[in-house]
Amino acid sequence: MGTYLPPEWPTGVHPPGSEDFESTAVGWLLDVVPPDYRLHGVLRRYPIALATMARYHAKACVEGARQGYRTARTELTGSLPPHAIDTVLAAYRKEGVRLAAVASAVDLVERALRGEVFTPGMGFAEPSEPAGPEGNDRPAAAREAEAAGAREPGQTQESGRARGTAGAREAGAAGSRGAGRRQPARARKDG
Repeated sequence: MGTYLPPEWPTGVHPPGSEDFESTAVGWLLDVVPPDYRLHGVLRRYPIALATMARYHAKACVEGARQGYRTARTELTGSLPPHAIDTVLAAYRKEGVRLAAVASAVDLVERALRGEVFTPGMGFAEPSEPAGPEGNDRPAAAREAEAAGAREPGQTQESGRARGTAGAREAGAAGSRGAGRRQPARARKDG
């Protein structure tokens, strides 16, 4: 039986545990980061260090695309015609999806370099959503492409959850059960 690779695994990187895994991972990670990173031999000698730097770089690129998308219309109005601004926003959306996929792949490679073994279905479905046709068992890139119109470019569901959107959804569901009920006042001790 071969090694399981998540759908987001980067093309060209051999599976963890294979003879060429580390060398192909280093080559791919060096393609993700700025070219000057190749000047630092320590990053080739210690792939986990390279993966860590690549993770921060990829996250910064995603955040940069989000910030650019949020401010493009304001910053470019008056300098570009409206149709050009719309084209710039479309480019941000498309690049955001690509950058989010790269960030996800960097995370997987880093985890594999640290010795994590992947199994089917681990960590790829939302815990509150069913797996299956209506669930999130599709690759992250496909989910991102589908949701690109609803979110800023490159925004993953994890980043939305970090800002509390999933918690708000759960709180809203829980709050609707007790809606209209008055909570008893807490007794105050006066000393």
